[in-house]
Amino acid sequence: MNAARESGVATFAAGAAADPLTFHTAEDGGPEGEAGRPDPHFWTDPDRMHEVTGLIADQVIEHVTGVDPGAIRANADRYAKQLNDLSSWMEKSFGRVPADQRALVTNHHVFGYLADRFGFEVIGAVIPSGTTLASPSSSDLRSLTQAMEKADVRTVFADSSQPKRLAEVLRTEMGGRVRVVELHSESLTTKGAGADTYLRMMRANTTAMVTGLTGA
Repeated sequence: MNAARESGVATFAAGAAADPLTFHTAEDGGPEGEAGRPDPHFWTDPDRMHEVTGLIADQVIEHVTGVDPGAIRANADRYAKQLNDLSSWMEKSFGRVPADQRALVTNHHVFGYLADRFGFEVIGAVIPSGTTLASPSSSDLRSLTQAMEKADVRTVFADSSQPKRLAEVLRTEMGGRVRVVELHSESLTTKGAGADTYLRMMRANTTAMVTGLTGA
C-alpha cells in the first residue's frame, strides 16, 4: 500500500476511517506488547463495515475513471442494507448467550470489535499477539489457562485457516474440558462451503459462537 501511495495511486485506509479501537493491555486480555496500538480487525463488526461501505463508494467514484456513479452508489446502498440486516440478526442471535457466558478465548486477538459491538469480554488468546506469526510460551498458556478457569470458559474459537495444534495443547492443559470450535475470522471458504462471502462468513461465525458458548 505504501508503494502504491508513493507512486501516486489513490489509496484508502478503511480501518482508520472506521472508528478504530486499540488493543487492551495483556492484563485485560489484550495481546502482549501491543496495548494502545490500533486493532486492524474492524470487519468483525458489521456496523463498522456499513460505515466504510459508503466511504469506499465515494473513493471509487472520485478516483476510478469510467465508472457509473449511480450504479456504484446503488450497489453500495444495497450492500449497506444487507449489513444492517446482518447486524440486527447477529444481535438477536447473540441474545441467546447469557451475560455470564459472554467470554471469548480465540487462537489470536481478532474479535475485539465484535466483542465491543455485541457485549462480550475477551479473556485472552492462545497466541499472545495481534498476529498469528507469534508463538506462546508455556507461561503464556499457563496464564491463559488460569484466566479461563477463573472465568469458567470452556470453549476456544480457532480460525479455520490456522493450525489448531496450540488450541489443542490448551485443551490438554485443561484436562480435556475445553471444546475447540472453528471460525472463519480471516479467510473465506471455497464457494458453496458455507462461508464464501463476508455476509455468510459472519452468519456462520455467529451460529458457531452461539452454539459453542451455550451448547445449544
